[in-house]
Amino acid sequence: MTTSALVADTAVPFAARGPLSDAVLRALTGAGGDAEHSALALGAVAESVDVIRDDDIQLALFLLYSSAYGSLPGLDADLEWDPHLLTTRRILEDAFERAVRESVPMPELPEPTVDAVGRALFALAAADTGPSLSRYFAKKATREQAEEMLMQRSVYTLREADPHSWAIPRLTGRAKAALVEIQADEYGGGRPQRVHAVLFANAMRAAGLDATYGAYIDDVPAITLASFNMMSMFGLNRRLVGAIVGHLAAFEMTSSIPCKLYADGLRRLGFDQDVVEYFDEHIEADAVHEQIAARDLAGGLAEDRPELLADIMFGAAACLTIDGWSGAHMLDAWAAGESSLRGSVPA
Repeated sequence: MTTSALVADTAVPFAARGPLSDAVLRALTGAGGDAEHSALALGAVAESVDVIRDDDIQLALFLLYSSAYGSLPGLDADLEWDPHLLTTRRILEDAFERAVRESVPMPELPEPTVDAVGRALFALAAADTGPSLSRYFAKKATREQAEEMLMQRSVYTLREADPHSWAIPRLTGRAKAALVEIQADEYGGGRPQRVHAVLFANAMRAAGLDATYGAYIDDVPAITLASFNMMSMFGLNRRLVGAIVGHLAAFEMTSSIPCKLYADGLRRLGFDQDVVEYFDEHIEADAVHEQIAARDLAGGLAEDRPELLADIMFGAAACLTIDGWSGAHMLDAWAAGESSLRGSVPA
C-alpha cells in the first residue's frame, strides 16, 4: 500500500516524509507493521545530520504525540500505550532532547527565589534580540505571507495551551494554582466560544483557510513541527516538569507585544475583526500572564523545588531558541522571495 493510499484510507490529512514516519503512521492507524518502527527510529537517529530539522523524525514524533493528544482522526486509541510505539517514542525523544540541550545556550542560574527567578526570566527574554517576525509582519508582510503565518501557527495554536496543561497534575501548591489560573484564561474562563484555540480557528476560517487540525501538516517545515514537539516532550515527561514550566514562562513573556504587532499587520492588510480578534485577545491577557508565569509559577516552583531550577531556565531558553529558529525560517524564505511552506503556497 502506498503512503497516499494509507492517508486516504485512514483520513489522516497528510503524507509520511520518510520510512520512519511511514512505519509509525501505519502502526498508529492499524494499517500494518509490527515493531519495525523501533529499528527504523534507531537508524534514522544514527543517520540524521540534524534531528531538530529532520522531516522524517519530527513527523514521526508529531504522530506519536498526536496519539496521546487524540488530535488526529484515524489514530487507533488502543495503540496509545503500545509498548513498541512507546519504545520508538523514547528513542526519538532521547535524541531530540539531546539535540536541543546541545543547541540551546544555557543561561546563568539565579538564586532559587521568586524574585531572582522572575528577574532572570525577564532578563533572558529581553536579551533575545534576534530578527523579529512580528515586527516584519506589522509593516512589510504580504497577504500571502499572513496566510502562511496562520498556517504555520495552526500546528500549536489549534491545540493552544494543551502541551502546558500536562504539567498541572505534576505540580502542587502555588505553582499549580498559578498554572491553573493561566490555563483557565487559555480555555475561555468557562466560555467555550472564548477558548483561545476556538478564536484561532475562527481567525483561520475568516481568512479563508481550513481550520481542521492537521490540514497544513504537509505544508509546514520540520522546524515548525519541532517547536510543537518540544512542548509536547516537556509536557508529557514528568521528569521534565521544570522545562515545561520554564517554556510557558518564556512563551507568555514574548507574546503580548508580538500579538499587538501581528494585529497591526493584519489590519494593515485588510483582514476583518474575526481574523484579528485572536491576537487582540492576547495583548492584554498575556501581559497579565507573563507576571504570573515568571514569578508565581516558575519562581514559586524554583523556590519550592530548587532541584528543578536548571530545567526551568533551560525550558525558557529552549522556547526562545527554537521558536526563534522557526521565525527565522519564515523571514529567510520571504527575504529570498520564496514561500516558507514546504511545497505549496496559499491560494
